[in-house]
Amino acid sequence: MNLKEQSHKMAKVYQRNEKIAGVLLAGSVSRGWEDSHSDIELHILWNEAPNDEDRLKPIKEVKGEVIDFFPFEDEEWSETYLAAGIKFEISNFLVKTVEDVIRQVVQEGNINYDLQCLAASVHDGHVLYEKDDILLQLKELVKEYPVLLAEYMILENLELGSRWNNRRALFDREDWLMYYDLLTAVQKKLLGVLFGLNSMYVHHPAFKWIENSIKEMKIAPENLYARFSDILTGVPQHSLTALEELTEEVFALAERHHPYLPVKEKRQRAEFTRPHHQ
Repeated sequence: MNLKEQSHKMAKVYQRNEKIAGVLLAGSVSRGWEDSHSDIELHILWNEAPNDEDRLKPIKEVKGEVIDFFPFEDEEWSETYLAAGIKFEISNFLVKTVEDVIRQVVQEGNINYDLQCLAASVHDGHVLYEKDDILLQLKELVKEYPVLLAEYMILENLELGSRWNNRRALFDREDWLMYYDLLTAVQKKLLGVLFGLNSMYVHHPAFKWIENSIKEMKIAPENLYARFSDILTGVPQHSLTALEELTEEVFALAERHHPYLPVKEKRQRAEFTRPHHQ
């Protein structure tokens, strides 16, 4: 089943509402990453707040089955439904909300991943419908990844945290739950640095579809995805050493591409390990 074709059909249903300023195809389908588990993510932009009937009418028209229907929360109305055997994930925003989020990310360098995800959707998404070129204008705002955001992403994520300094203790004690929680936390930190180095907006707060993202990175350690996978699925006694090597390589990349940032200080803090007694 062609998900892009189905998204276009659904957009035609939504555009009948005069309140709607634009319909944007987001998520994996917009990036060409979809697989057999994928659904269709649509961002509906409104000139004025939708009521429940505005949101339910398109679902009724296609004889859809509502799965979730949430009230206004965190500047968004959202619903999920099944139609024609496909799951649709709908995020409804006021145009002014999207404009404000883009301002925070692009002009202020706000690294908040939820905000970046919306900026990423505008950047990567496919326009299915728009009035007065509103989506074209929004895309223009996120076209150039801001240097300020890159710097904030790098500096924030090079702080690996105090638990990283206790990494050897966790391994020696076989505190596996804390140990692997730390490994994944540090991997996410390294990814945050690399997204900044590569001028890429974070498209998912938990770095979903990371293999695809890594393929798009021009600045990254060699064989990064395979090495990340081995750290989590390989032999425990090798995983920590492998992650330490990766952190060194990411620090080196940050120093090479942003030599004016205080990377050396952050590297020294990351290299420290908690002393242990014989």
